[in-house]
Parts: sequence; C-alpha cells; structure tokens
Amino acid sequence: MANKGNILLKIEGLRIEAYAEEKWFEIVHGVDLVLRRGEVMGLIGESGAGKSTIGLAAMGFARDGCRISGGSIEFDGLELTTTSEVDRRRLRGSKIAYVAQSAAASFNPAHKLIDQHTEAPVQYRIRKRTESQEDAMELYERLRLPNPREIGFRYPHQVSGGQLQRAMTAMAMSCRPDLIIFDEPTTALDVTTQIEVLAAVRDIVDQFNTAAIYITHDLAVVAQMADVIKVLLKGDQVEEADTRTMLNKPQEEYTKSLWAVRSFQREQKLRPSDDSAPVVAVEDVDAAYGTVRVLEDVSFDVHAGMTVAVVGESGSGKSTTARCITGLLPPLKGRILFRGEELPPSYLSRSKDQLRQAQMIYQMADTALNPKIRIGDIIGRPAQFYGGLKGTALKNRVDELLDMIELDPSQFYGRYPPELSGGQKQRVGIARSLAAEPTFIICDEVTSALDQLVAEGILKLLDRLQRDLDLAYMFITHDLATVRSIADEVVVMKQGKVVEQGAKDAMFKPPHHPYTDLLLSSVPEMDPDWLTTLLEERGVDNVGDAATT
Repeated sequence: MANKGNILLKIEGLRIEAYAEEKWFEIVHGVDLVLRRGEVMGLIGESGAGKSTIGLAAMGFARDGCRISGGSIEFDGLELTTTSEVDRRRLRGSKIAYVAQSAAASFNPAHKLIDQHTEAPVQYRIRKRTESQEDAMELYERLRLPNPREIGFRYPHQVSGGQLQRAMTAMAMSCRPDLIIFDEPTTALDVTTQIEVLAAVRDIVDQFNTAAIYITHDLAVVAQMADVIKVLLKGDQVEEADTRTMLNKPQEEYTKSLWAVRSFQREQKLRPSDDSAPVVAVEDVDAAYGTVRVLEDVSFDVHAGMTVAVVGESGSGKSTTARCITGLLPPLKGRILFRGEELPPSYLSRSKDQLRQAQMIYQMADTALNPKIRIGDIIGRPAQFYGGLKGTALKNRVDELLDMIELDPSQFYGRYPPELSGGQKQRVGIARSLAAEPTFIICDEVTSALDQLVAEGILKLLDRLQRDLDLAYMFITHDLATVRSIADEVVVMKQGKVVEQGAKDAMFKPPHHPYTDLLLSSVPEMDPDWLTTLLEERGVDNVGDAATT
C-alpha cells in the first residue's frame, strides 16, 4: 500500500442527472473532491444535498433513475467514468466498499453472518473460504464483537443493532479495500451503541490506513470521525475545510445555520396540580415475546397537553411498551388505563372509539407510507374509517389536515410518497395520525432518520399541533437533544424496566441513576476530541467496552 497522504480519489466537476416526468434534470452540479489514503472526509448537508449520490458516484455507480452526466472520477489512477462496467464491478467490494445506513436491511436474513462475510473474498479469489472465515474471526475480534469465533455463525436477527453494524464494517474490510463509504452508519442507533460503532469505525480506518467518506447529517458525529468536512446544499458544494477550522470558523452562512440548529426549546409544562386522570396510565405492566420476558413492572402517566419522552438503548423496552398501550401486545400483568378507564389488553377487543384515541407516527416514513397510494387517500383513510366521512366532506377534511401540516393541498393531494422529501413524508405521517382525531399520539423515533434542519421543523410542527389540539405525546427516542427540545417529563428504561423518571429539568440535573449518567455522557459533542476523551475517562482499551464501562 502506498504511503499515507497520497491522493487515492480525485473527483472533478462531477455532474449527476435524475430522470423524472419524462425528462432528465441535474441534481449534482459540478462537485470537486480530493481524498488521500488514510484520510476521512465527512460529507454533510440536509436531505437532498446529494451526499449519498456523491458517495455512490465515488464507486462509479449511480442508483436507478440517475446517471453520471459529466466530470471525472479518478480512483487510484483509474478513470471510473470511462472504465467498463465489468471493471467497475471488480473494484466494488474489493478495492471500494460500502457500509449502508441500516445493517438490518442490508444483510440477507436467510444466511449466517460469516457466510455473507466470506462471499466477496472468495468471489474475488483473494482468500479461500477457510482462510476468509479465519480472517472474519480476527476482524470480529479487532472490532471487539463478543465471542468472535462464534458470533459469525449467527443469523442477522440474532445479534444487536450495534453488533450488526460492526459486523457490516468487518465485512466491508474483508477484501482490505482502499476506500470505504460509510452512509449514515449510526443514524438509527442509540447513543451507547453509537459509541461502540464510532470507536470501531475509527479504529479500523486507523489500523489499515484506509481512506473513508463518512456521510452523515449529525454534526457532532462527523466531528469525531472526519479529518476534512465538505458541506453540500442541493447538489452544490458550499465549503470545505479541515474539521477544527470548519467547526470553529465556518465561512458560509448556510454552514453557520447548520451549526446553529437545535436552538428550538419549547417551554416545559408542569403536570396538572389537580386530581384529573391522565390521558394514558401504564400500571405495573409485564410483557413477553413467547417465553422471553421483555417488560417488568413498567408504570408511568401521560397527561393531556404533555409530552413524555421514553428513552433507553436498543432492547430497553420502549417500543414494546408502545405495543402494549396500543393493544398489539397484550400484557402478561398490569393494565393500561385511558382517562381512568381500563382498556381491553388486545386491540381486537377494543371499540372503534378506543382504537381512534391512540395513534402512532412511525420512524421510517419511507416504509410507513404505501408508495402506490396518493397522499390524499393515505390521509383520508383514517378520516373515512373512524369519522365516516365521504365525498366533499372527506376531501375538505384532508385539505384541512394538509394545511395543518403546512403542505399546500393543491400541490400535494394527488402526489405519491416517492415524490416527496423525507421531511414531507414524515409530515404526511403526522397528518394521517391526526385524521383519526386522537387525544394521544405515540411518536416512535420520528426525527431519527431526518437531517437536523428538517428534524427541527418537525419538532416545531408537533409542538404547535399539541398546543392547538391539546394532544398528549409519548415520544420514543434515543436522541437526548430531542428530549431537551420537546419533553416535559422523561422516563428512562433499561432491560425492560423503568430505572428513573421525572420532570425534564430534574432529569438533566445530577444526581442521576448510573444508567442515566451513562446515556447523558454518551451524547456526542461538537468537539473533535470528545470521543477520545470519553474513552480515556472510561478507561476503555477496546471498543467492545466503550458503552458498557
């Protein structure tokens, strides 16, 4: 391998077009990029900035419906825009690797981890299968996966999200590529799991002198990972600088606006002083999946007009509690009360009005909205089912809901989900939940897949709707910045139990439960030295201990 510092990837004047409405239009406008061996470049910007499109172009690849229409992409002396597709395919996986945002969606659920790991080295004749298996175990050990000689023989669903993301990083390293493209690899992870993955990624890049492009909308994360940051906006390059310079002295107004997001802080409300019944009360709930107990003695209240944030790492029981509230998972013990009245454990036994009162907004709007149904029909179905609206009355109600979520009915009623941005699709998900006229809404990680500017807009919208409609929210999240922005009360869960709860202001002040301290200290800061300092303070010598020490 050439000495660190030599230019590995050089992109000049990159132009990419997308096809829509029977014509091609440009979505990346003459972007330049230089990446050296052993260097990590962070690509940041809001949704639609072109981050992932440019990252894929670094592999000489354009997703369906797109094409590279101009410019040069030179990788290790090879011009990818003129190289044959056969030669480009040989590079992908061997010399250039890609780590996707969702490891769970990227692994084949029908094959063991180690079988998927060995596929590329065997295919490219880099190693024989037995040698590749042994190498996989060594990489698992480097990445501090538990039981490195055994974990590869599990299926993807048998390991945690953080372990799966590290297994994907190991798989990307299986052929010892010169370049890895990390596309939002920690977006859907809780803060403690994120520490493991960030430490693992950084270690593997350092150990093998691998160059990397790190795509993210999380500025605090990119501060830990990147040597250089490039800011993008709507397919244009805004500015580029080394990480410390970019964080301390951004030059462009757009970059400064990115640095200033999450300024939104709603005024905290206090729990009503009277004895009025909460909208939803969870009382001493136990639950299980088969024979595995997943909730134990979970109790908390949600009052009208209040937001209760439920936080905890993956597997803590946050979403399982939501399933119990909605009747999708009947509790083994305990009960769910709505305004003092006990609800039937299963949704099958609940009345239409009881079902109407509690609605959900889902994490991934891409998968929560049917891509083949018009926006107006998606929003209108709950209004038709619960309210019996038809014809003009139904159309007027949908228009009203679109106005409420700040989307123009004349422009969005007849469109389809794939034609909308991530933030617009999430707004449609909000409108669909409002169509049932609920009093209680479960917001399940609704901003985790959105960039910070769009996420702030969604939080402001939810706050306005809550004030206008006196809604009660249960806000499931692993993002403590979101908790600070929107919560009134906080419930901290670990391994199916509530370990601490109380008013937000009190929860963010010591003393804390040790687990709450761990969560709070694991939130990345806009300081390039934060991760290194954190690991040193915890006495961590390996990434496997990063989140558990």
